[in-house]
Amino acid sequence: MSPVTAPSAAELSALAARALAACGAAPLPSDGPHGARTPITGAALGRVGATVDVDTAVARATEVYRAWRTTPAPVRGELVRRLGEELRAHKADLATLVQLEAGKIESEALGEVQEMIDICDFAVGLSRQLHGLTIASERPGHRLMEQWHPMGPTLVITAFNFPVAVWSWNAALALVCGNPVIWKPSELTPLTALATQAMLDRATASMGLPRDLGQVVLGDGAVGASLVAHDGVAIVSATGSTEMGRKVAPVVAARFARSILELGGNNAAIVTPSADIELVVRGATFAAAGTAGQRCTTLRRVIVHRSRFDEVVGRLATAYASLPVGSPLEKGTLVGPLVTLASMQRMHGALESAVADGGSVVVGGDRRMADTHPDAAYVAPAIVSMPAQTEIVRTETFAPVLYVLTYDSFDEAVHLQNDVPQGLASSIFTTDLREAERFCSAAGSDCGIANVNIGPSGAEIGGAFGGEKTTGGGRESGSDAWKGYMRRATNTINYSNDLPLAQGVEFG
Repeated sequence: MSPVTAPSAAELSALAARALAACGAAPLPSDGPHGARTPITGAALGRVGATVDVDTAVARATEVYRAWRTTPAPVRGELVRRLGEELRAHKADLATLVQLEAGKIESEALGEVQEMIDICDFAVGLSRQLHGLTIASERPGHRLMEQWHPMGPTLVITAFNFPVAVWSWNAALALVCGNPVIWKPSELTPLTALATQAMLDRATASMGLPRDLGQVVLGDGAVGASLVAHDGVAIVSATGSTEMGRKVAPVVAARFARSILELGGNNAAIVTPSADIELVVRGATFAAAGTAGQRCTTLRRVIVHRSRFDEVVGRLATAYASLPVGSPLEKGTLVGPLVTLASMQRMHGALESAVADGGSVVVGGDRRMADTHPDAAYVAPAIVSMPAQTEIVRTETFAPVLYVLTYDSFDEAVHLQNDVPQGLASSIFTTDLREAERFCSAAGSDCGIANVNIGPSGAEIGGAFGGEKTTGGGRESGSDAWKGYMRRATNTINYSNDLPLAQGVEFG
């Protein structure tokens, strides 16, 4: 992006205002308490007005919950269906805001909104399938069964990197499960939250439903902490760093509420001797450099069999050298900016630590466009050859740094893959069926996601998303993740004239 074609701060603010208006959100005030900026240039986009305070938001959610919990689930599903239609109608507008606030390229921003549409479709079908079990009773004339009931107000805390998709994974399920939703978005992405909330407000209004089924609470970490600690919040779904999760989890546990945590990832791909090198290069490059390395499922480690090391590193370095780095608003860009200058500083600190540990930077790592955009953090994705899995390799650096390690035996590769604190996503590239099955078995990857012949990122909404260890253990999106938003009730119904006791107990 050249100085001639670079949009000015006023032009970017105007673009944001048009997208907000198209989504139905209120105009930005000139003196709002919350700032909005773009990582594309580092410039301010405007000020955001005050939203509801913590106690009021919880009180409103508690009040609306009393009626929403007994609303038939298919009616709740109709609300989510209408939200999905709103998203379809304004997909490009919301994607523009994602680009402006998160720095994503157009296809990734559109893909994020498509995830929202997909989970709405999933949740609509789910609204007619919130079923329990009928269980064989040992007592004659008795029925043993289980039901699933709503839990209560659900807090969704989202991170900047997927500012709207992660909210939708939680909100669509929570709403059909009978829970109102309170949204605490990242301080870095308030506009996407306000635009999305405007669409949900229209969907609720079109059905004559209470507006407070969904609320946005803007603010800093102290606001999030107050919501997490509030006794009126039944479920806390928090996406962010492991450090954030360490603060959230004990507070929620202390008041015996439920937490769904999706935290850090340090994802690896094993490249075996039989791997298809074309799949490796394409899969690893997208997984490691896409979204400027700022996905929780970003590929951060490649564990390559020693016999393929030179080939893999050489091909990846060639691919990296050709990646267009620049404004995500320009056609052809594949790598946009890091979200803040502090993120770039952490990346450079990680590279320095890796070199100090004996590593060698193969390609990338240099800052780009500093002369034209001194307040933006454009960097070339880096590949680092490492002699061992040192502490910096075991640490998640939320930036496009890809460490390459070697192995000799399959067991060694699996050990390296698992020998990190995080356990979100993993993958293996192999054409050996036995290796693939071993990797996916209980003795293989210890992650919540284990893929074969694709990278660790790019999960679909049909499967439950989340991981183990310091990733938090939570599950969002598809499969039976809906159970995290409901409580189980076991019922015994006696339709006989007798009162036999279980386990053959006699009393009286």
